[in-house]
Amino acid sequence: MDSAASTNRSPLRPAAAATATARRSSSSVRPALPNRVAASRLGVAPGCGGGQFGKAQRFGSLRSTTARAQTGNAGRIVTEERESAMAGTEMPLKYSSGKASPLGVSQVESGLNFAIFSQHASSVTLCIKLPERGTKDEESEKVVEFALDCQKNKTGDIWHVSVEGLPTSGVLYGYRVNGPQGWEQGHRFDSNIILLDPYAKLVSGRNYFGLDKGPSQPFGTYDFDSSPFDWGADYQLPNLPETDLVIYEMNVRAFTADESSGLDPAVRGSYLGFIDKIPHLLELGVNAVELLPVFEFDELEFKRYPNPRDHMVNTWGYSTINFFAPMTRYASAGGGPLAASRELKQMVKALHKAGIEVILDVVYNHTNEADDANPYVTSFRGIDNKVYYMLDPKNNSQLLNFSGCGNTLNCNHPVVMELVLDSLRHWVKEYHIDGFRFDLASVLCRGPDGSPLDAPPLIREIAKDSVLSRCKIIAEPWDCGGLYLVGRFPNWDRWAEWNGKYRDDLRRFIKGDPGMKGVLATRVSGSADLYQVNQRKPHHGVNFIIAHDGFTLCDLVSYNLKHNDANGEGGRDGCNDNFSWNCGVEGETNDSNVLALRSRQMKNFHVALMISQGTPMMLMGDEYGHTRYGNNNSYGHDTCINNFQWGQLAERRYGHFRFFSEMIKFRQNHPILKRDRFLSKNDVTWHEDCWDNLESKFLAFTIHDHNSGGDIYLAFNAHDYSVDAVIPPAPQQKHWNRVVDTNLESPNDIAPEGVPLTGSGYRIAPFSSILLKASP
Repeated sequence: MDSAASTNRSPLRPAAAATATARRSSSSVRPALPNRVAASRLGVAPGCGGGQFGKAQRFGSLRSTTARAQTGNAGRIVTEERESAMAGTEMPLKYSSGKASPLGVSQVESGLNFAIFSQHASSVTLCIKLPERGTKDEESEKVVEFALDCQKNKTGDIWHVSVEGLPTSGVLYGYRVNGPQGWEQGHRFDSNIILLDPYAKLVSGRNYFGLDKGPSQPFGTYDFDSSPFDWGADYQLPNLPETDLVIYEMNVRAFTADESSGLDPAVRGSYLGFIDKIPHLLELGVNAVELLPVFEFDELEFKRYPNPRDHMVNTWGYSTINFFAPMTRYASAGGGPLAASRELKQMVKALHKAGIEVILDVVYNHTNEADDANPYVTSFRGIDNKVYYMLDPKNNSQLLNFSGCGNTLNCNHPVVMELVLDSLRHWVKEYHIDGFRFDLASVLCRGPDGSPLDAPPLIREIAKDSVLSRCKIIAEPWDCGGLYLVGRFPNWDRWAEWNGKYRDDLRRFIKGDPGMKGVLATRVSGSADLYQVNQRKPHHGVNFIIAHDGFTLCDLVSYNLKHNDANGEGGRDGCNDNFSWNCGVEGETNDSNVLALRSRQMKNFHVALMISQGTPMMLMGDEYGHTRYGNNNSYGHDTCINNFQWGQLAERRYGHFRFFSEMIKFRQNHPILKRDRFLSKNDVTWHEDCWDNLESKFLAFTIHDHNSGGDIYLAFNAHDYSVDAVIPPAPQQKHWNRVVDTNLESPNDIAPEGVPLTGSGYRIAPFSSILLKASP
């Protein structure tokens, strides 16, 4: 498999795709189990998503009241109301049949409507947990249950009920769902478990990140009382052209969780804490943040049962519980789901005010519900496993695993496809999100049996959807089943892609591998070999050298090998194909020559990234040289390994950081580095006549500015010796100014205004690069 396909390791991806396949084929086949014992036999522990929550109160005898007519998308339905009085409350509830649309909870004239899809269920029970006066112990609160009548509370495959008398906020709810028990038929029903509504817009559970305190059961909740969020009279979306984007991939919590952030402990690692650090993003010069998952996820997933990783906390967020709700534990001061929703909007509003777009890393390829060997039933699996997940009919309908996380969402099933589209629209309309990066997007190109599709319906619908039309949509064009689609992702001229080939080729050239000169020229020119098809543009290739998965930039030049022992998997996890070079010493060192070389190499990478045609993306922390000490799969460490180190930024502000910031701003100020078309022969001159020399590791070229004559000359020397370059004449009435020489000490390594160049030659030091600009 191409290395790019194995580099993206979400938390439950223990090794490369081959490992995932081995785990899938070796999973034991589970027989159908009696409903009452299914939870315990399948390893679902009380307090970990399974079992009965609180004290249940069932109402079997309900009296008839009046008849009313309900209308909705499901058609006109005559309903019979039934009433129950709740013990211990003063709140009588009336139940009527309700309507099938919309899914989730909605307000209707007669109260609140609950609707949930399940094609194969034989029974569905609505479970409601109401706040009781003077009670703070949520575990002891009663759960009121109402069994839906399949004749009166079901339309097609939608189960629904309207409830009158409920508060319009502060109520928790879920469902018990029962159905066929044939494991080999693909069913995983267990009515002992209260399940989370897939369409819940808010999720209630634990309030504090990483602390095993409070209720672990996720419940849906809602808020119809609060006033609409005030986006402000002068609020505007940035609506940045795709050609202008400089993306900063980052983690909301890790950005401010460290004590060095200087923030009050109550706001560290929160949406509000993020707002406090927006000036840093502006100083750096980026104009789009790509946030690691902010959908509700389970950071304590490794602690469900004893295992080699039970010492870790999922900090990356690739363990989605729900596709509509913001991560509750990113709210400040343990504020809960309503605060999380409000504060995320405040964060987006503040970023937009600063001219910074918000792109979400979204995970529609799998969920938190694990595999068939260690199932964890919280929502989709217990509602309708056969619809929501890809199954292997040749292997007793066990879960297929193209995600490396034990399950694969059945994204091109019509019901699941609509769920994904509804989720994306919700984030755009409710939270004003500007774009999405789709984790392991090749999964979204597979049919229900896992086979690749030439024209996957979901990918097409996302590209054509009117609500999503203003959004940037970016694919990670591979998965853990070997479907590698870099340059071939079905795109409808809209989808951009993470360019994994750019990453690998740039790494190999800069570290001095032979035979890479021609490939470097192709990559910095916008990868026309991959993207110059139909109406695609250079910006459809997202260029990156570093992402959350793999080495940081500092570690890329400091380690030859991954050092993942702290992950508990014996070093088997994480990618082995890193194309890294330690510059002579493995890991930490005080050798000044090695440190100087590493500094040059980091700057070389950054120069190459910022002068390449296409959309550049960098990783949080690389602007000061963050290290994870060689761990290239750090998903489970809620420590300084992942957390932004503000003290180190302060130490390196006038050296490393200044170079990175000025280089970003240089790109932004020079349109010829971010064209909306691929380079023609008139746009670039390659100062090279020996392309076939595999031993040549030097490349020089001039990018021409036909409008103002502000040409840019670039040279990259990956040899271990100096190269005397002949500099071509500057355009008429212009002369060359040196802007960058990565071999020079700060602040001379980058001079934004330029230093006049004398003579017609320049000695380019080993493992260094230069940038010259033609000026009057």
